[in-house]
Amino acid sequence: MPHDQREIRFVSPVDLTIEAAASDDKPALVRVDAYSGGLMTVAGFGPVVLDVEGIESPERIPLLADHENRIEAVLGSGAPARRDGRLSVEGTLSRTSERALRVIDLHREGVPLQASVGAEPLETERIAKGKQVVVNGRTIRAESSSFLLVRRSRLKHVAIVANGADGDTSVNIAAKAATSKEKTDMEFTQWIEAQGFVTDDLDDKQTASLQAMYDGTQKPGGKGAATSAVAELRAELAAETARVGTIRKLCAGRHPIIEAKAIGDGWDATRTELEVMREERPRAPAIHASGSSGPVAAEVIEAALCGTLRTPGREKLFSEQTLEAADKNYRQLGLHEMILMAAQANGYVGRSIVTKATLPDMFRAAFAPINAAFSTLSLPNILSNVANKELLAGFMEEDQSWRDVSITRTVGDFKTVTSYRMLDDMEYEELGPTGEIKHGKLSEESYTRQARTYAKMFSLTRDKIIDDDLGAFEDLRVRLGAGAARSFNNVFWSRYINNATFFTEARGNFIKGAGTALDINGTGLQAGILAFRKLKSPDGKRIGGLPSILLVPPELQFIAQRLYQSTTVNTGGASSNDSVPSDNIHAGKYRPVVVDWLSDATFTGNSAKAWYLLRSPTVLSAVVVSFLDGVQTPTVDMAEADFNQLGVQFRGYHDFGVDFAEWLAGIKAKGEA
Repeated sequence: MPHDQREIRFVSPVDLTIEAAASDDKPALVRVDAYSGGLMTVAGFGPVVLDVEGIESPERIPLLADHENRIEAVLGSGAPARRDGRLSVEGTLSRTSERALRVIDLHREGVPLQASVGAEPLETERIAKGKQVVVNGRTIRAESSSFLLVRRSRLKHVAIVANGADGDTSVNIAAKAATSKEKTDMEFTQWIEAQGFVTDDLDDKQTASLQAMYDGTQKPGGKGAATSAVAELRAELAAETARVGTIRKLCAGRHPIIEAKAIGDGWDATRTELEVMREERPRAPAIHASGSSGPVAAEVIEAALCGTLRTPGREKLFSEQTLEAADKNYRQLGLHEMILMAAQANGYVGRSIVTKATLPDMFRAAFAPINAAFSTLSLPNILSNVANKELLAGFMEEDQSWRDVSITRTVGDFKTVTSYRMLDDMEYEELGPTGEIKHGKLSEESYTRQARTYAKMFSLTRDKIIDDDLGAFEDLRVRLGAGAARSFNNVFWSRYINNATFFTEARGNFIKGAGTALDINGTGLQAGILAFRKLKSPDGKRIGGLPSILLVPPELQFIAQRLYQSTTVNTGGASSNDSVPSDNIHAGKYRPVVVDWLSDATFTGNSAKAWYLLRSPTVLSAVVVSFLDGVQTPTVDMAEADFNQLGVQFRGYHDFGVDFAEWLAGIKAKGEA
C-alpha cells in the first residue's frame, strides 16, 4: 500500500458502530476502534507497536476511504480518543458522500471491515528479540524477532478499508458504465459490439469518439471513413488495454494510487515498475535523539554497532546523547541491517534480504561514494571507525608493562634519527673576575632510532556477511588488536633482553655474582642499589637520583612483591626455626614490574634470575620507542576485497621502532655468578 515514507499504517479488524441519524439528510454517527494497542505487522517496518499515550493529534481528523488523499475519498471526520491503551475515533459519516453511504450500507449488511491508522513516527525504539516492554497497559515481549516501538507519533488520519480487497473499484467502473449506457441507444450499442468493443470497457471520451463514427456511418458516403477511423481507434484501444493491463499486473492490487496515476498520466511499464520498486523498498524510521530536530549523524550507527559487539569502554568513545540515540533506535544492530541502510542511503532499490544474489548490488551501493544530496551514511567509514575502536580495545587489553620502563618519542618518517645521550658537560661553573660564562659541551655519545611498519590483514567473507556474523569484528579485537599488542611486545622485549652490549661492567651498569641474587632478606637488592649510586658518566661525574622500578621475571615476582609490600624481612638465625624478623628498609621504594618475556627461552639473553633496578623513564629511560606521527596504537584500513573475492578486507598496521637510549637509566643484576 503506497504512502509517505514517514507514515506507518496499522491495519487491524475494526469494531465499527454506525448509528442512524434522526433523518436521512443528517450525518450518521460512527465509532471506530482503530487500534487495540498490541503488536502488528506493518509493511516496510516489520512488527510494530504504537504507544497510544505518545500519539499527538488535532481535535478532529479525517476519516478516509482506503487511505486515498483525495476530497472524494473523505467519508467524514472524528475526534480521536485514547482510553486504556487503545485508540478510537468518534465522529460522523457524511450522507453527501457516495462512498460514505456505501460504507453505511456494507455495515448494515454485516460485512466485516478493517481500520487503518495513518501515523507519522516521531520517536522510535528497537526492542531486541527476547526483551520485553510495558506499553499500552500491558507487557509486550519480542518473541521470534525484534519489533519497533513507536514512542511518539503524529496521527494524520484513520482509514476504513475493505477486508482483504479493494471494494471500491467495481463500484466506480459500474457507475461509469451506467453513465455511458444512458447516452447510448440499443442500435448504437449493437454497432459498438459489432466492431469488437465491450461497452463496459469504454470511458466517456472513447464512447464519444465511437458515437461520432457511428453517426458518420448513417450519412451517405460516410461508411468508409468511419471504418478507417474505427480501425485506428481499435488499434489505439488495444495498445491502451495492454498498457493498462501491464500496469495493473505490476501494481497487483497493492498500489492503487500508483496504479491510478500510472493509468491516468499515461506511464509506460518501465516507469510504473520503478515506482513500485521504490514504494516497496523498506524504509527505516528516521533516528531522533532527545532534544534534536533532525536525524543524528552516522556516529549513532557506529555506537549501535559497538553496543552489539560489546566493545570495551564504549561509554568513553561516544557522547551520552549519541549512546542514548543508538540504544533507543538500534539496539542489537545486525550486519545485514547496517549494510542495507548504507545501500539504501546511496540509492539501492532492490530486495531488502541479504542473499548471494542481492549482495553484489547491495555492496556496490553501500560502498559507492556518498551522494551529498541524499546520503549521510558511508559504510566504509562506519566499518573503519568501528574496526579501529575494536582494534584499540584489543590492543589495550594486552600487557602494557613496556610503558613502565620506556619513553616514547615521535618521528615524522621512517628515516634513521640520531639522538645524543644526556652525558653533557652542562654543570654551572662559578664566574671568574672577568664575568665570562663558559660554553657547555654536548655529549659525543649518541644512539639511533627508527620506526618500522608491522602489519596483518584478514577478510570479512561473503559467507559471514550472508550469515549476519559480526564475529569478524570480534576477530578484530582478538586477532588484529591483541595480535598487534603481542607483536609489539615481542619486538620490544626481544630488543630489551638482548642487552649484552648495553649493560656492561665497563659502564658500571651491570653486576654479577652470587651476592647479586634477588633474595627475601634484601642483600641482593642492596648490592644493586649500591651499584646504581656509583653510576658515573664517562667524564667521571655522578648524576644522582634514585631508582624507582624493580623489573623482574615471573620467577622473582613474589620476592619482589614482598620486598616492596612487607614491612619486615626474615634475616635468618641459628636454625630455620630460630629466624629473627627485622624491619624491611626497602618497603614501598622500588615498585615491581613483572614481565613474562624476561625468562622466555625463545628470546636471546633471557634469564630467570636476572633483574633490573631502573629510574622512572620520565627522568632517564634505557629504551625509547619511536612512533610514526606520535600514533601509539595500531590502525585499521578497510576496503572491498579483490575482484575475485566478494567481501571486505581489513588491514591492520603499526608503525614503531624500539632502541636503547640512556645507559645511566639503571643497572642490570645477573643474579648469579
